[in-house]
Amino acid sequence: MSSIRFFVVFFLVVSFFISAKSAEIRCSNPAYANQTLQFYAYADPVSNETQNLFALKIDKNGNGSVNIQLSQPVFAFCEFGIYRGMLLLQPETKIGLKLPPLKKKSFSDEKNPYFTPVSFWFYSTDGAQLNDKISKFEQKLNELTDKDFKRLYFQQSKTAFAALSTQLDTIFPETTPACFKLHKLLRLKLIEADIFRLRPEQYSSVFQDIEPALWQQQAFNTLFNKTFDEQLSFSAKAIGGTKISEAVATENIKVLIEFISTKYKLTGQVADLVLLKLLHDGFYSNDFSKKAIKNMIASNYFAQNKTPKIKETAKNISIKITFLEKGSEAPAICLANLQGEKHCTNAGNKKFKYIVFADVETVVCQEHLKYLSRINELFGRHLDIFIVLRNTTKSGIDSFFSTHKIPGEKLLDTNAKAIADYKIRSFPQCFLFDENHRVVFNDAKAPLNGFEQQFGSWLQKELFMRQRNQAR
Repeated sequence: MSSIRFFVVFFLVVSFFISAKSAEIRCSNPAYANQTLQFYAYADPVSNETQNLFALKIDKNGNGSVNIQLSQPVFAFCEFGIYRGMLLLQPETKIGLKLPPLKKKSFSDEKNPYFTPVSFWFYSTDGAQLNDKISKFEQKLNELTDKDFKRLYFQQSKTAFAALSTQLDTIFPETTPACFKLHKLLRLKLIEADIFRLRPEQYSSVFQDIEPALWQQQAFNTLFNKTFDEQLSFSAKAIGGTKISEAVATENIKVLIEFISTKYKLTGQVADLVLLKLLHDGFYSNDFSKKAIKNMIASNYFAQNKTPKIKETAKNISIKITFLEKGSEAPAICLANLQGEKHCTNAGNKKFKYIVFADVETVVCQEHLKYLSRINELFGRHLDIFIVLRNTTKSGIDSFFSTHKIPGEKLLDTNAKAIADYKIRSFPQCFLFDENHRVVFNDAKAPLNGFEQQFGSWLQKELFMRQRNQAR
């Protein structure tokens, strides 16, 4: 049996390398000397999770290159400075990226959790790549919609939209590669849906014949998420929606698939993907049983699905919706403190752990951190405090903590790894773990936002229950 398993694994590995082709990405711009551009890809079309795709390391002269293996077209993006550069890569291609003038984020941009980078499609140095087609298409689409904005969006003129479509087909008649044809189709469908205020079921059939290899393209991702966003809640609250609510409550996947087939005219693997999107959004809506949704996503229907991308998407969603939920074991944070000594938040099992992600360059965080003295005074016997600091100048950190004598272990997240692992969007953000590093609350309060009352009330009950259990 073991030899058969080895042969299967060996065959899959060999098959990948036979089918995978090299793609080369280059750049040259002295302004970017000694920087690294990290490119990401979407892990799947639903969870919004990303994965590292490749890193373009630029030398002291501003030159960089990297080769990656691809078996199919892949959408990649990179956030650097104020930009979000997008790239659609194909196997067996060489592309030189034209980097925009370097413009770093301002101080206010860095501290704004809702900062939105300027999105653009990379141009290539030779001007004849797939990305150049997409860039030119997007530029022309924006130009034509701006030019006829009133007739399109206010008058909802079908004649104007038909003229827009015709002009784009004339300027961009290409039907290859398939990923460019799909980009054109879905971008126009998005514009059409916006102009004529189409209901999702009026155009959802456009997704039926799109193969999984193209599901992670930006145009697919944008239209797909717009089309099915929060549709499970919407349908459950509509007339006759009781059937949908009951199907979720009873974990009846068959009924939900039939609903998707009837309403959206979608079947097969695309219907499965839509169901995952509906369940994902339904989980966060608080309109349905979270347990029922988790059970359906983790069911054999998805875990043993014949479409690999469906299995992968369901797995990613399961990981996402159970991450740091109450009672789960939280990943340890191991970082150097301000003295350069490495400490881990899961070291020791005698006290509860209060984790505070903070940025000492913001006044709000400073005030919260100052209140930790009061938290420590009240609960120091039962609570260890860890402050995970967003990277900033060492002198500013030392000065603040020495002046205000803030208690707790201060850990410096130099590379923002812990911030990324814990998906921190704004500061401060807090977590409470028990002695075994398991999550106590789904939403631990920040020091000034009520942690004292939240933890104090819970701790009193917890210690009482433990004493009672020991007495038995």
